[in-house]
Amino acid sequence: MRFVYPFLLLLLSLIPLIGVLWLWLYRRAQRRLALLIAPALQPKLMPAHPKSAFYAQFSLVMVGLTLLVFAAARPQWGRKDEKVFTRGRNLVVALDVSRSMLAADVHPNRLERAKADIMDLIEDLKGDRAALLAFRSKGSLLCPLTTDYAFLRQALDGVSPESAPRGETDLGDAIRKALEALDPALDEYNAILLISDGEDLKGDALEAAAESARRNIPIFTVGIGDDAGATIPGESGQGLQQFKGSAVKTRLMSETLSAIAAASNGRYIPLGTAGTAHTTLGAIYRRHLRQIAAKEQQELIENRYQERYQLFLFPALLSLLAAAGFSRGRLCGNRTRKQESGIRN
Repeated sequence: MRFVYPFLLLLLSLIPLIGVLWLWLYRRAQRRLALLIAPALQPKLMPAHPKSAFYAQFSLVMVGLTLLVFAAARPQWGRKDEKVFTRGRNLVVALDVSRSMLAADVHPNRLERAKADIMDLIEDLKGDRAALLAFRSKGSLLCPLTTDYAFLRQALDGVSPESAPRGETDLGDAIRKALEALDPALDEYNAILLISDGEDLKGDALEAAAESARRNIPIFTVGIGDDAGATIPGESGQGLQQFKGSAVKTRLMSETLSAIAAASNGRYIPLGTAGTAHTTLGAIYRRHLRQIAAKEQQELIENRYQERYQLFLFPALLSLLAAAGFSRGRLCGNRTRKQESGIRN
């Protein structure tokens, strides 16, 4: 099982608090009524609502809210082949997750800024297939080419420096892994978007870019960070990363990224540190990557997770409706008691 919006499960922690508050208010109201109304008048004025009915209503509401939260988180399990129509433009987003991407010269840091911008990019895909690759010393394909943007967002949300093997940053391996994710039969409709600060400690990125050029796949490189350099947080999150007693500084290596783009007939976009409406990845995609030819709409088969939220939503609504029925029954009972009291008088 997986959840499309797992963060919504945090709302489950509020349900016990709601229950405790409701019970406290109910008991306080009962005590106050008992103090304000004379014992002889209590049978006539206080609602004849047995405690068992209240606790049944209480249980139904708690169950209904719990099921509603699960439904909102969109649980999915089981996979099924589905027909998907796509324009055939394919994009691999290769995201640098090395520790230098934790530098805070971009708010809140380079990696989180890149993730936020990729979220913006997803909104502009509109039928194009996209894949997500995280890389450090090696590339790791987190999401294959898909039009299931909810799955793509979920994969992106979990990206961290631990999403790829540790070691010296290897842009060349990232490019080769991105090429492996693209179907050679569709190379004229393929592209790679490489987001990095440009630090390449292995040094064979240009060879990989030339291989991409031979397949007619442009690489659009996006540079993120500051040319002046910034420090890197320590491994434990405390202090700064050190080398021989001095704080390690990382800077945007525009030259490397520009050379990769040029070698693959792509384009270098210096995102830098300050984003504008024209430098978001969504804007970059609209301006540059949309120029890549789009294959005529085709039918593909994708193995997708199946939505199961209905199994939680319908019981949740039934529970809440049943709980509302208890309130209606209590009101009708009070009205009947008042009418009977009037007849006797």
